[in-house]
Amino acid sequence: MEKPTYKELLDAGVHFGHLKRKWNPKMQPYIFTEHKGIHIIDLNRTSESLERSANAMRQIAKSGRKIMFVATKKQARDIVQKAALSVGMPFVTERWLGGMMTNFATVRKSVKKMQTIDSRLNDPTNTSITKKERQMMGRERDRIEKILGGIANLNRLPAAVFLVDIGHEHLALQESKKLGLRTFAMVDTNCDPNTVDFAIPANDDASKSISVVTNYLIEAIREGLEERNKAGKEG
Repeated sequence: MEKPTYKELLDAGVHFGHLKRKWNPKMQPYIFTEHKGIHIIDLNRTSESLERSANAMRQIAKSGRKIMFVATKKQARDIVQKAALSVGMPFVTERWLGGMMTNFATVRKSVKKMQTIDSRLNDPTNTSITKKERQMMGRERDRIEKILGGIANLNRLPAAVFLVDIGHEHLALQESKKLGLRTFAMVDTNCDPNTVDFAIPANDDASKSISVVTNYLIEAIREGLEERNKAGKEG
């Protein structure tokens, strides 16, 4: 697994921060300079943080635990969903429901409800459902699927979360910290990097930047899963 080169990070616009007047002073160690009123992120720090985060994620995946990917911003949704699905990790890309993790038992009930509707609708022997009931059940199922589909196979709380934009995903971050989960995040110049365990200083608004960071971390997870698989076969 090769870390993104300095040029790849540059080409993806990972270094572009926010306007100077919007900055969070706690991001000072990660800022290289200022250009035309915009803060420029130090890509050397980004590279170091990426490597540290990837190593930690690889170990979590190797241990068989889950990492939940959270990205409800429009420009991040598809990238993150596709990436998480490729390694079988849970994700939330529609909207974060308050209590999604702190009230996990209730969320599991909604997922079970969706699964029950599925089995009823797909049962060829069940002829008692009217066309109207079928439509209503289908709509209810789609509503739950849209919000909770990405965590349908999550039977217990994940070990960690990865967030794109901690300002936007403050509720998810709050719940994760309350439960003592390990937190990884792309942190732009307008946020406080000290609120997460593994802060990756990066542009969290551009899809190319989100893609290059997310896909590198996904490769680390893939490696961890392969190592686990290999160890299982040898054992």
